[in-house]
Amino acid sequence: MELLSYPFMVRALIAALMTGLIAPAIGTYIVQRRLSLLGDGLGHVAIAGVGLALATGTAPLPVAVVVCLAGAVIIELLRRFNRASSDVGLAILFYGGLAAGVLLAGVAGQGAGALSQYLFGSLTTISDADAWMVAVLGAVVLIPAIGLAPQLFAVSVDEEHARTMGLRPHLYNLCVVLLAAVTVAIAMRTVGLLLISALMVIPVATARGLVIGFRRGLYAAMVIGVIVAVSGTAASFYVDAAPGGLIVVLAIAAFALSWPLSVTLNRRRRQGILASEHERSPEAV
Repeated sequence: MELLSYPFMVRALIAALMTGLIAPAIGTYIVQRRLSLLGDGLGHVAIAGVGLALATGTAPLPVAVVVCLAGAVIIELLRRFNRASSDVGLAILFYGGLAAGVLLAGVAGQGAGALSQYLFGSLTTISDADAWMVAVLGAVVLIPAIGLAPQLFAVSVDEEHARTMGLRPHLYNLCVVLLAAVTVAIAMRTVGLLLISALMVIPVATARGLVIGFRRGLYAAMVIGVIVAVSGTAASFYVDAAPGGLIVVLAIAAFALSWPLSVTLNRRRRQGILASEHERSPEAV
């Protein structure tokens, strides 16, 4: 393929592959906790990290990761100690992070326009060091997201029940938001900070309509995420379009195309349940 002859596209595809894997993996737990906008909030915090990197002349990705992790800890502490609701905490992340990023970019003398490549993704800016960091951080996110799946799912569904099982919900909740923070920072070069939340949510919603069961849904969402992320990145090379927007459009298209099938599958599942209940009823004996 022509695009594989360009080193920057190889790096971009690696980043897209990892993003497509980890975003729906973490998104599965976020959607279960009804915190679908967490990705947006952390994305705005990452903007502050990018602005700080521009102001200090350092690499944006590591700084964005550190700032995002700090923001994730703050929002989880706010939620845990009830000093503010999750919605208020997310609003603080939204506006404070965005304002700080724009301000710091201005201080650096580059203006808000310098942030655009991180807001919507940029294929040509992915360096060899970025590609290696994305691969390593992607593995760091993916291993606990899959290895701790039963515990993370139990805490996401019912914290009180998880506590009776001997789990520590606060630690696992913190784990989810920290992994989400790393995911958001990784995605700023492919999907972009303003669109990463869509890749964390839409493949999960698509998978839920097609399969039954948490683990099946998790893996199905990851497969869908990889398909749309890699396809969108490759297609952006040929049509000269922003990769982030194209990836999200493909994700929405996949959801729309799967909708009729999911409706049919759900109808058949309900009919099967009703038939099973009828067979077990005393009148049927």
